[in-house]
Amino acid sequence: MSPDAIAQPSASVAELAALAAAIGPVPRYTSYPTAPHFRPVDQDRRWREWLGAVPEGSAFALYVHVPFCRQMCWYCGCHTQVTKSGETLARYTELLTREIDLVAQYLPARAMLSGLHFGGGTPGIIGGDGLQRIAEHLYRHFSPRPGAEIAIELDPRHCDAGLLPGLTALGINRASLGVQSLDPHVQAAINRRQPFSDLQRTADLLRDAGIASLNLDLIYGLPHQTVGNLLETVEQSLVLDPDRLALFGYAHVPWMKAHQARIDAAALPGTLDRFGQEAAAAHYLVSAGFHRIGLDHFARAGDPLAVKAAAGSLHRNFQGYTTETGEVLLGFGPSAISTLPQGYAQNTPSVASWRQAVQAGRLPVARMRELDGNDRLRGSVIEQLMCNLTVDLAAAAQVAGEDPAVFTEAIGRLEPLRQRGLVEIGHWRVTVPERARSLLRQVCAAFDAYLGQAAPAALIPQHAAA
Repeated sequence: MSPDAIAQPSASVAELAALAAAIGPVPRYTSYPTAPHFRPVDQDRRWREWLGAVPEGSAFALYVHVPFCRQMCWYCGCHTQVTKSGETLARYTELLTREIDLVAQYLPARAMLSGLHFGGGTPGIIGGDGLQRIAEHLYRHFSPRPGAEIAIELDPRHCDAGLLPGLTALGINRASLGVQSLDPHVQAAINRRQPFSDLQRTADLLRDAGIASLNLDLIYGLPHQTVGNLLETVEQSLVLDPDRLALFGYAHVPWMKAHQARIDAAALPGTLDRFGQEAAAAHYLVSAGFHRIGLDHFARAGDPLAVKAAAGSLHRNFQGYTTETGEVLLGFGPSAISTLPQGYAQNTPSVASWRQAVQAGRLPVARMRELDGNDRLRGSVIEQLMCNLTVDLAAAAQVAGEDPAVFTEAIGRLEPLRQRGLVEIGHWRVTVPERARSLLRQVCAAFDAYLGQAAPAALIPQHAAA
């Protein structure tokens, strides 16, 4: 299928872009409340209490963060740093196993493991031996249930047979490869030179090792990126026959990530071009047989993500869209975020502070957020919108023991979008139509009580996108 053969979608990209620009930045909603609203803590006592209160028989999803890379990609927004020191990596691996043991002492013995995800940074940087050591400690405390998804993010430029013993010890059955862009001009501008041959070699290596499920991550909105070279990247990526693709928008925040200042801001596409890139790539993938999942994921028919989405039972957490259903997610490593029934807890993002806490036998928690009833209700509504593009507000309120009238103000904030046919509202049900999927986060923001009294959607000028 040639990219030139894919027609533009029928929705007005210009209208959506103008509305998004008028509303302004909104969160990605991988949690509610979002991370900026977590509160600092100066000790781990409350976090220990939360862990100790987890009921017997609970299933745990785990996230392991490795905050190191061999070089810095200038677009990166992750908590990571560059190292080439084997000693640093060995010390980090040792401390990570200590943190796992520290947390496990507060949990039920031999807890059930429902899923495991390694992210970064570049998890493979700790090598096959390091991954084996982590596997030994994890599976000492957690028993994987049948069919548990064990996933890892890999840099295809640095993936070789030396990693396979570690991947095997962990039982990895899904791997995500960072593609981003395959255009040489774009790659040079983001400091990530990566030929397609690296992707093909890594995909073949993983599949030969029995890791059949493959995810690919792509980015739009990068410097010098166009609809044309983005679609060429998508077309090349499909040669690898992935099960899932993620299509993320680049966020240029050099005041938060200093290395992004190396990107020429003048080379970045504007809002209209970004929306055009997203729309064209999404249309291409759907035309190629992928099911669109939530905001930015795509999956083949039969993939668990597609199955859950079709059943309306998809979930969203700090790793994005997931088939996990439990209330317990434990994060290990600097900056990792955990979710328990009581609320959220985040480890210190500083590797040095994290190291000091673990060496002292303390849980390295830095911020927490206990959830109240209103948080849970609004979080449920936002998650349903992000996953299903629709939510029954009356049903959600009933579960929480609330009157749906609590959402009257939020519905009023959505009125400018309803008038344009970009959100449907009736009998307490809110639905984002397919043509407005790109505004999904903006619709969710209307239900966010922490964005201030002037809700984003209510700020849309009446002449916007006219």
